[in-house]
Amino acid sequence: MLTSIVGYPRVGTLRELKFATEKYFRKEISADELKNTAKEIRKANWLTQKASGLDFIPSNDFSFYDNMLDVAVLFNIVPSRYSSLNLSPIDTYFAMARGYQGKMGDVKALAMKKWFNTNYHYIVPEIDDNTEIRLAGTKPFDEFEEAKSLNITTKPVIIGAFTLLKLLRYTGSKTAEEYVDDVIAAYSELLAKFNKLGAEWVQFDEPYLVYDLTESDIALFEKLYSGILSAKDNVKILLQTYFGDVRDCYKNINTLDFDGIGLDFVEGKKTFELVSKNGFADGKILFAGVVNGKNIWKNSYEKTLNLIDNLKSKGIETVLSTSCSLLHVPYTLKNETKLPQKYLEHFAFAEEKLSELAELKLLAETNYVNENLYKANIILHKNRPDCDDLAVKKRVANISESAFTRLPAFEEREKIQKKVFCLPLFPTTTIGSFPQTSDVKANRTAFRKGNITESEYIEFNRKKIAECVKQQEEIGLDVLVHGEFERNDMVEYFGEQLNGYLFTEKAWVQSYGTRCVKPPIIWGDISRNKPMTVDWSVYAQSLTEKPMKGMLTGPVTILNWSFPREDISVKESTYQIALAIRDEVLDLEKNGIRIIQIDEAALREKLPLRKSDWYSDYLDFAIPAFRLVHSGVKAETQIHTHMCYSEFTDIIKAIDDMDADVITFEASRSDLQILDSLKNNNFKTEVGPGVYDIHSPRVPSVKEIKSAIYKMLDKIDPEKLWINPDCGLKTRGIAETTASLKNLVEAAKEVRHENNGSV
Repeated sequence: MLTSIVGYPRVGTLRELKFATEKYFRKEISADELKNTAKEIRKANWLTQKASGLDFIPSNDFSFYDNMLDVAVLFNIVPSRYSSLNLSPIDTYFAMARGYQGKMGDVKALAMKKWFNTNYHYIVPEIDDNTEIRLAGTKPFDEFEEAKSLNITTKPVIIGAFTLLKLLRYTGSKTAEEYVDDVIAAYSELLAKFNKLGAEWVQFDEPYLVYDLTESDIALFEKLYSGILSAKDNVKILLQTYFGDVRDCYKNINTLDFDGIGLDFVEGKKTFELVSKNGFADGKILFAGVVNGKNIWKNSYEKTLNLIDNLKSKGIETVLSTSCSLLHVPYTLKNETKLPQKYLEHFAFAEEKLSELAELKLLAETNYVNENLYKANIILHKNRPDCDDLAVKKRVANISESAFTRLPAFEEREKIQKKVFCLPLFPTTTIGSFPQTSDVKANRTAFRKGNITESEYIEFNRKKIAECVKQQEEIGLDVLVHGEFERNDMVEYFGEQLNGYLFTEKAWVQSYGTRCVKPPIIWGDISRNKPMTVDWSVYAQSLTEKPMKGMLTGPVTILNWSFPREDISVKESTYQIALAIRDEVLDLEKNGIRIIQIDEAALREKLPLRKSDWYSDYLDFAIPAFRLVHSGVKAETQIHTHMCYSEFTDIIKAIDDMDADVITFEASRSDLQILDSLKNNNFKTEVGPGVYDIHSPRVPSVKEIKSAIYKMLDKIDPEKLWINPDCGLKTRGIAETTASLKNLVEAAKEVRHENNGSV
């Protein structure tokens, strides 16, 4: 029995790629220096995997920004507005990812969306009728050869042709079917090159196969691979799926000439049933995704080995693998020095998952029930200290139905709030955070290390809050925020003040590009002991006559951006968090905060990929959990929420059912595509689609922002429209933030005046 992984983290164990890339953006290092850092990270990754005994080591799972962007560049899917800038190849690549504003031109970045049901964001490639799809790059071959120079034969990994065509954004009149022949030719040429280079296996990632598929989808998949597989020659092809099961096309996959098929046995609800009932084609190897690539808990060897035994009994040749890429978990536990061993022994990060595969391989080849390794794993899973809080469990069990409904109804609240706040037409605000400059980070670090007192820490942050409030008043924003200078992360900050959480030191996970997050770990039952944000918000409100938003993170996002428990249901965990945040909402209101924003940036993230599971497995508790958080406030208190970088059009009605008063969306990077859905569904909530992209360093002009506002007014009632950036400003610089917000306010004033509103 052999072992494999789908992919590996790529930012470096201590985020070396992030820091080098950001230095490159600031022109502090050369492109060659950046590339050398990348080369060292790839080398370290390969050597670590080889040392673990892993049999199938991936290559081309590395990326400077995103693998979907990589495959677009590889196959010449580069819009002319980027290629015409005449930048270097790497700068053209980054222009597509981040936008570009300089002497060579001014372009926005490509759209960015969540990668299936994860917190990873991918760049959406864009294709027009003039695009010639062809093999134009060398990255997969270069990295394969790079590994060979280290005496490591790798399994190159490429986003598959079907997933590529399904995720492309088509800006012309052509459809996916009209590109099929060119795509087959491009992928066939890729295989021909790998044949010449001596590759034994090539992995095509096809996660789109776990969605609900139509007959035309399946026909497209079969047509693509009937052509591509005819060119494989000596190289073996692994079809890799993940994030669910392939119930719609399992039989079709088995009839095609793949040498291996990777199936997810962790998130695939029907994967084992599909294999058991339908068998597995002779001559093919099953790459069984049995080690969870998305969570950090140690594998249950009892469950996994039982599954392996079942597969063996059916005569299926099996390779043990991860359920998906390890991109979604931190690098290694070796950097964690503060967590007690009683907790650490329950976790497995990417490097430790390599060890799990090696141990499972060893046990699978023995009479494992008598092995100490196996016995110790069983005992570990039976003993989890400090998990249970009976008071929390009782409170969840006693939630009444009335706690999920806010009164009075939205329409009456809206009239009351218009009179209370007297805001102008098209009120302006921001999403929450302001730039976290080096002095802000240094202050937080100094406090954590004990180098300054708590009073010194608080005084510094109060000074920054005062500066932020003054800046917003000078800019002319209508609803202000305190800037969030005390917060390291919108989830970790709250987790640190809630019972039931554990925290790591350096367990970073890539979210997009250079953005990394350090998800906290939900260890036990969640509760709140004391107010978490009230003092900061009350102080900020004391500095201004304008309304100050209290800023919270919602229960679904806190759960989704944490590593969740696996010993209780997601629903129960969500309700525990919702009750804690509800307490905070009521305390903010009691202390005079009249607008409270409860961000649910990750609401869409854990939505099941199959529509049949949307309500039964998720929305039936995720939406009520949000209502539970705010249902106790007065009609005069305005509840906002924010959502970013996901596709919302198909759950707009569910979002309206959250019963917030104002919802802000990411919309600028997707060209305001959400507007049609808002109009078609008679969206009742007041709404602020983002008018500019904060993930790009470019400054939008007044004209550009006005154009976005007028697009919104075609679909949204003027009385319901808010003007705001599309996300928080934490990662931006002060100068670009100030310039962008000044333009935003000026654009709103001009449109207000042009619509006979009050300036």
